[in-house]
Amino acid sequence: MGFLTVARTHVGRRRKINEDAMLARPDLGLWAVADGMGGHHAGDVASAMVVEALEGIAAGGRAPARSLEAQRLLAEANARLVAMAGAGAEPRTIGSTVAVLLADDGGAFHGLWAGDSRIYHARAGALAQLTRDHTLVQLLVEVGEIQSSEAQGHPNANIVTRAVGVEARLELDEVRGEARPGDLFLLASDGVTRLMDEAELLAALQADDLEESADRLVDACLERGGPDNLSFLMVRVEPG
Repeated sequence: MGFLTVARTHVGRRRKINEDAMLARPDLGLWAVADGMGGHHAGDVASAMVVEALEGIAAGGRAPARSLEAQRLLAEANARLVAMAGAGAEPRTIGSTVAVLLADDGGAFHGLWAGDSRIYHARAGALAQLTRDHTLVQLLVEVGEIQSSEAQGHPNANIVTRAVGVEARLELDEVRGEARPGDLFLLASDGVTRLMDEAELLAALQADDLEESADRLVDACLERGGPDNLSFLMVRVEPG
């Protein structure tokens, strides 16, 4: 199998610094989006450190083994960020969300994530969100405190419950499956997913020209105010 990858990132209309970072290595079957935690110190440093750690994944091998390697590398980045945060005179948090997609030549894929950066999978005209947000609002939905329709505009929508660099022990969730030619994946920061619904994301992924579609997606986010940094990777699985 081969992979066509299209990447876009933008600082948005209200932020001065882009705290998102991305990694696109189709040659390794490796993609990642990291979103430095807004409101904290050095979010751009945290997201860059997460992406740099993942660059250490070796070429070759199957997705399960490489997923374990990615978890190890992210745990090491987590330890470095926690130590960095504790090195100053005042306690602080230096953290980043992360969403990672790994795929191998055998057709297996693994997704890893912490926080609210997401991975979507499109096949046969349907879009599935593979990740579950690690956020306070998601917890409120799951315990029945609020309806899912209320989550988007909730005042605490930006509070994440997991991220790299926040706790001494990093907790990552994992999803796995089979990738087929024609499948499409989207990895995106919340600066995109808070503004675009699933129907719009699916339409963007299914466009004949992904480059043009990606530009339109950025424009749509900016037209809706672009309140946050926005970053995404579109990945199309090609026949080998």
